[in-house]
Amino acid sequence: MYWRKFLSLAAVLLFVSTSQTSAATLSTQQETPPKKVVAFVIDDFGNNMSGTAEILALPVPLTVAVMPFLPSTKQDAELAHQKGHDVFVHMPMEPVKGKRSWLGPGAITTDLSDEEIRSRVQKAIDDVPHAIGMNNHMGSKVTADERIMRIIMSVVKERGLIYLDSRTTDKSVASKIAQEMGVPHTENQIFLDDVYSVPHITQQMEKICKRIGTHPICVAIGHVGPPGKKTASVLRQYIPRIQKEAEFVTISKLVHQTVH
Repeated sequence: MYWRKFLSLAAVLLFVSTSQTSAATLSTQQETPPKKVVAFVIDDFGNNMSGTAEILALPVPLTVAVMPFLPSTKQDAELAHQKGHDVFVHMPMEPVKGKRSWLGPGAITTDLSDEEIRSRVQKAIDDVPHAIGMNNHMGSKVTADERIMRIIMSVVKERGLIYLDSRTTDKSVASKIAQEMGVPHTENQIFLDDVYSVPHITQQMEKICKRIGTHPICVAIGHVGPPGKKTASVLRQYIPRIQKEAEFVTISKLVHQTVH
């Protein structure tokens, strides 16, 4: 008689304890906000540009966009890969304004045939070791051209790459076409160093910190070259602050592991 009452009481206590534990676990899960992520993309590697060493020495994962067919293309891509960064092809594309000489070799221009565009994109991918994605260098004219972007995206899809729209124009159709064709993609939200000064880069970093406060993801593009060392210095200073709110990720991780 007594042992039956004891077992019944024990069962009730166990049920209550288990229920409280489950409720506490569920409460904790509900209170834990989803982890925010920030992806920094650094363009213009491949030509022994200023700031290359400083950027690659940063202690966070980056996406390193390397221009094809240049003196340090392979060296920069190999080093970035060894450090665990994403390597992207920084594909030169014709802008609305600007000199063609700024594009570099193998550029995509609007006067090319479909076959030549396809060939140039394939060769560029082949020239950049470890490339898992592509973004546009300049390209305000090309990224607004549906014919050309469909050809580029078809090669990107065939090669299993990601496409990052640098958003050098608000007329870009790159993301729309990537979506239609089933190409993994995302787009830039802020340029860090479009003005080559520490005050401006700092101002842009503040904008990024503000965005992180209200958005789950942030993608930002900086550069080696004229602003390279300044960009590396400012970014290094902001790393601890950003890490309090968000995780630094590569574009591949952002695209494959976050919900848009």
